[in-house]
Amino acid sequence: MSDAVLPIGEADELLSVPRELPVGTVGVHASGWWGMWCVIATESALFAYLLMTYLYLDLQARGSWPPGGPPSLMLALPNTFVLIASSVAVGLAESAMRTGSRMRATIGLLCGAALGIIFVGIQLLEWKRKPFSFESELYGSVYFTVTGFHMAHVVVGILVLLALALWSGLGYFDRVRHGPVSIGSVYWHFVDVVWLFVFAMLYLAPHARSL
Repeated sequence: MSDAVLPIGEADELLSVPRELPVGTVGVHASGWWGMWCVIATESALFAYLLMTYLYLDLQARGSWPPGGPPSLMLALPNTFVLIASSVAVGLAESAMRTGSRMRATIGLLCGAALGIIFVGIQLLEWKRKPFSFESELYGSVYFTVTGFHMAHVVVGILVLLALALWSGLGYFDRVRHGPVSIGSVYWHFVDVVWLFVFAMLYLAPHARSL
């Protein structure tokens, strides 16, 4: 089969045609989907190291751990449900996109981002109410490192959800081309699951020991 050579004028016209943004990958298991799972594997190892450090210090502590008794659940418990609700909203958004309901998907992504912002706000309020700081004691250093590392992931997730909501509202996704939505959903669910481990170890475990 011979190669067809276009005249110079026609070739220039084809090159000048605007291209679509590189979003809306066909299918779910695109290269970015596998790449996200590699990111999750790496970040999971980092969180595991941090939580194991906390556990080691807990086992080696001489006296009460945490110092001053178990942490209050007044803000942390409802904040956990806020993050779970955000994960549900993002899951519903992905399901809506699979059925071609772009409006419901956009609303779900915006709700997930809004709930994530609320989570960050409540976490910052809890930090402000803590009687210790990062530099004051060993427990404070570990606590703020673990929760701060998680909050950084939440902030990244919020930015991802907002970008996906914008692209969804502009019509870049449909029931066939929704790979980025699935990829962003996987990351947000990861952030949610990690918080459940953090909440169980830093908040619930001290209360369980005090019973």
